[in-house]
Amino acid sequence: MTNNHIVQKLWNLCDVLRDDGINYSDYVTELVLLLFIKMVHENTESGALKKHPLPEGCRWSDLNRQSGINLLNDYKRLLLTLSTGTDAAGKPVHEDPLISAIYADAQTRLREPRHLEQMIKTLDQIDWFSAQRDGLGDLYEGLLQKNATETKSGAGQYFTPRALINAMVRCVKPQAGEVIQDPAAGTGGFLIAADRYIKDHSDDLFDLDARAQRFQKNQAFIGIELVPGTRRLALMNCLLHGMEGDAEGVVHLGNALGQAGAGLEPVDIVLANPPFGTAKGGEASISRDDLTYKTSNKQLAFVQHIYRTLKPGGCAAVVLPDNVLFEAGVGTEIRRDLLHKCNLHTLLRLPTGIFYAAGVKTNVLFFNRGSAKDPYQEENSTQHTWVYDLRTNMPSFGKRNPFREEHLKPFEKCYGNKPDGTSKRHEGDWSFCAEDAGQTLENSRWRRFSRDWIAEQKGDSLDISWLKDADSVDASALPEPAVLAGEAMRELVQALGEMDGLIRELGAEE
Repeated sequence: MTNNHIVQKLWNLCDVLRDDGINYSDYVTELVLLLFIKMVHENTESGALKKHPLPEGCRWSDLNRQSGINLLNDYKRLLLTLSTGTDAAGKPVHEDPLISAIYADAQTRLREPRHLEQMIKTLDQIDWFSAQRDGLGDLYEGLLQKNATETKSGAGQYFTPRALINAMVRCVKPQAGEVIQDPAAGTGGFLIAADRYIKDHSDDLFDLDARAQRFQKNQAFIGIELVPGTRRLALMNCLLHGMEGDAEGVVHLGNALGQAGAGLEPVDIVLANPPFGTAKGGEASISRDDLTYKTSNKQLAFVQHIYRTLKPGGCAAVVLPDNVLFEAGVGTEIRRDLLHKCNLHTLLRLPTGIFYAAGVKTNVLFFNRGSAKDPYQEENSTQHTWVYDLRTNMPSFGKRNPFREEHLKPFEKCYGNKPDGTSKRHEGDWSFCAEDAGQTLENSRWRRFSRDWIAEQKGDSLDISWLKDADSVDASALPEPAVLAGEAMRELVQALGEMDGLIRELGAEE
């Protein structure tokens, strides 16, 4: 049984549980609460989970031997015990902060004991030996992705496509010994992809001394997540990928735009997709007193946090919506500060439809703290910015036409092998252009713009585009406004006449 089959088998349970009032997102949470207990049971001999034994009365064998209302009641007691670390009499039964974090405020929404029995039975029927061989982490990520692609779950709005995550990681090329942060960690996708990249590209990783190996397991990755339920999913994701973190896990609960973010140490790499929208409560909900520019725009606040938290020479790859590129007022000041303190060497304009929230237009900004020559530079660090337009004249992506890694390969080739953007680059890429378009700079998807041009021609806006949309209308070829208005009036009168006829046919002559 492959991981894809297991994912589908587990996902099919959701249709059954809908009768119990459980929606898609609730189901994933219910599954995680059970899955952790099952995984500890299956990993008694090996794996990261062996370091987190469950207390007596809270193990898989305590669940799968019961049935009916006794099972449901005992399961509720078990969740409370794991959450608080004490039994019904108040006696301490475990002091594992990671278990407490995963089961923080955990409650089941299941009301029918038969549904709980069915979930336990399904988990028992899975060949976990094969699943571990194929990668438990990949299996779990499959469930998270399934949840995101189900539009009814609402999770897709914040789910970063795996293809994009992997491409961003390949561009910044994280190395062993570097500290990597995601201040809006979600389910931990960026951190896990960075860890996988390091393991796949470090031949001598296992030759590191004991101290260096402990650093990779416990200190190399740090995430911050505001929503407790999402953090629960992230902790499980990291554990199944062999990432342990500190005593509280890889992903900490908190607000990166609050004091949790202010207390973070400088890092080598930031990979992030901050949540879209305006902070509830306005500027008051962004309580950082170390951010120079006050704003209620969460993305602009995250941008400040990210370039301020980078070590000199550190690099970042961040997904940001279009409004960050052109917002006036404080937005211009923040962009200008970014261009001064960092070398914003690359900007990737992403196609629409790759995020499941309709109409969201996004970009990836790649920048390094300081300039290529001086990592401590604080003024005029950006000299040129290269822009790759992967949006104009691209197909509409979505569930039926997924965004894949091959769509990003031309950009990665243009980006080059050096993570700081200093690879030798040449303007011009026509990978997705029409054959009859001609290979000119105006038709190229890859161009360079000087810092002076951005300041003088764009007023420090980074909303840079030059490709002509094939579906756009040439305004110079349109008729005079009076002619257009006359045509509109004729069409309107005709439509009103047809509507009047329809009303009369329906018997409403009066």
